[in-house]
Amino acid sequence: MNVHNKSMETAAEPPFLDELVDVWGAQWGASDEVGLLRKVLLRQPGDELSVVRTEAWDDDAQALVDPEGRWYWTDRRPPSLDRVWQQHAGLVDALRREGVDVVLAPPMGETYTKAVYIRDPLITTPHGAIIGRMGVRMRRGEEPDVTRFVADLGMPIVGTISGAGTLEGGSYLKLRPNLHVLGTSIRCNIEGAEQLRQLLEMMGIELMVVSVPGWSIHLDLHMALLDVDKVLVDAERLPYDFLVQLRAYGFELIEADPTEAWGLNLLCLRPGRVLMAEGNPRSAERMASAGVEVLTVPFDELQKNGGGIHCSTMELVRDLAR
Repeated sequence: MNVHNKSMETAAEPPFLDELVDVWGAQWGASDEVGLLRKVLLRQPGDELSVVRTEAWDDDAQALVDPEGRWYWTDRRPPSLDRVWQQHAGLVDALRREGVDVVLAPPMGETYTKAVYIRDPLITTPHGAIIGRMGVRMRRGEEPDVTRFVADLGMPIVGTISGAGTLEGGSYLKLRPNLHVLGTSIRCNIEGAEQLRQLLEMMGIELMVVSVPGWSIHLDLHMALLDVDKVLVDAERLPYDFLVQLRAYGFELIEADPTEAWGLNLLCLRPGRVLMAEGNPRSAERMASAGVEVLTVPFDELQKNGGGIHCSTMELVRDLAR
């Protein structure tokens, strides 16, 4: 029986990456944070923020906070949906003007007030997507939606964080093609980091784990890759030993202005060219002085929901920087 199988050649070779385009239709994923950005995922905002109520102001949090834990908004005034839509559309337009193929996932409805921050439920690697597990219940459920969406695009799904692990994409950065970093925090725990480490080991990628300070949620609020050898850092809140390691790896550290909270949450378009939110002039000037081209778009209304430009984008296809 099964004698015919003897004539079939094993399909183990060539390895996965060598036939990624032939089998999966594109050179999916990204090996770093700074290579030429070719395709990016965003989620279209709907009217989900209409649930935010003026009477929910919390003096301690200095925000409008849902007593049932479904949303928060960092302003006394509820969101202007028109401004949310306009600013998100402005981000899309800016990316398209740079030649980036923008893929828009649809809104998820009023239960998912943070789903516009599409980076968090997944990460992308040279082999495809790894699906995270959101660290708060207000966002739990975004994972299966984004899994179906990127799989329908044709992107390989190479793993999913499970068990008691939590992992969100905003705390994951690719320092080098073979060295990535995860910031553990209130949103990303050690169990999630260990599961991620095992998945990356199969790709030949080392994972560095650093602790994000205090109640901060993601590493991308404290650092941003700008070029193959330049990084914008929140020097006052990143661990000293980590800053020393970055220098040892050959990175020039550019210190963001500490008064510009959203200056670090930017997106690199290609080596030495970034897109950041308006309203961070001192950080922009420091980057420009280091030879980095800085483009800006208005994004202040969306920032009140707890995320910035980096949070709102996820690279699907990015060239390897040389």
